[in-house]
Amino acid sequence: MAVKEDKLSENVRGRFYVDNQCIHCGMCHNIAPEVFDFTSDGASYVKKQPSLEGEVERCMEAKETCPVNAIGDDGE
Repeated sequence: MAVKEDKLSENVRGRFYVDNQCIHCGMCHNIAPEVFDFTSDGASYVKKQPSLEGEVERCMEAKETCPVNAIGDDGE
């Protein structure tokens, strides 16, 4: 389970975030490239909060698919 206090500083403010448990697998980026991007060291982060139809669903899919549960959703 992602920990809000450990989220990466690159995440934009909002509901979804990636924390420091990320293992750089790229799964979330493959599922929702419009929302997730990579830091300079290869970790994923949320570059844009979902706003268009289908983006929230893809973020939820990425969260559920993350092998280390590094994607958080604080529901706000």
